[in-house]
Amino acid sequence: MGRKLFCEISPLTYQLSTWKEIGLRRIRNLRLHGRFAVQKQQEQLPVRVYSHKSLICRRLGNVDMRLQENKAINLAIAAPKINGILIRPGEIFSFWELVGRPDRAHGYQEGLVIVSGKPGQGIGGGMCQFTNLIHWMVLHSDLTIVEHHHHDNVDLFPDFGRVIPFGTGTSILYNYLDYRFVNHTKDTYQLFVHVSGGYLCGELRCSRRPPHTYHIQCRGEYFSREEDGVYRNNEIYRITIDNKTGRQIREELLRKNHAKIAYDPAGLAVMDRTAAFAPEN
Repeated sequence: MGRKLFCEISPLTYQLSTWKEIGLRRIRNLRLHGRFAVQKQQEQLPVRVYSHKSLICRRLGNVDMRLQENKAINLAIAAPKINGILIRPGEIFSFWELVGRPDRAHGYQEGLVIVSGKPGQGIGGGMCQFTNLIHWMVLHSDLTIVEHHHHDNVDLFPDFGRVIPFGTGTSILYNYLDYRFVNHTKDTYQLFVHVSGGYLCGELRCSRRPPHTYHIQCRGEYFSREEDGVYRNNEIYRITIDNKTGRQIREELLRKNHAKIAYDPAGLAVMDRTAAFAPEN
């Protein structure tokens, strides 16, 4: 077994490491003063680029549904802090700069969190669903993602009502694991987010019709049995369409996933790893 990191020695050293990372991120943010998107307006920009909604209380393995219910509270507290935000040319959208610290003092409850690739609970838990929604909309736009973290190499929960492909999610942690994008276009964008009818609902709008439309595709998804367990595999592609001609102008591989599942594989169609890569005749 390798030597433990300082943050792994005890709860105290973990907390000290967390404070250090929070402090360092605050110092780095000083260099970006004046570039963060901060202005909001409730009047909608004229063009809807993309919209999506995600179910808040989903069945996630054996996770206590109380944590899911608390997540709904947390999302409802955070949503007004982003709803209507304008992202002007050259500005940076930072989730944590807008939402702030999700602590008890601001009304946040214990929700589901992922720590070291395992589910747990913590104050403000469930906020990843917020950035998942934003990320999915941004992938369908000309905006440029500059900070994006994954729950790497692990598939924590079996599918239940999945709408978007596995591997397009986000991982955030106040404030040093952020979700950020930059507006490098000449147009202003606007985000609307709210909680309604058990869903987190979002809409991305723009000051004029963008030059491109985007489609996200999941390809080659399968489960493979390997020496240390069962893995989920897929590739996520983004297709760019020119709005003037209707023609495809670009195809890019966004992510290749090879994630060990952390749940019972019963009921899954699992193939042997060697069979998955056997040459065709």
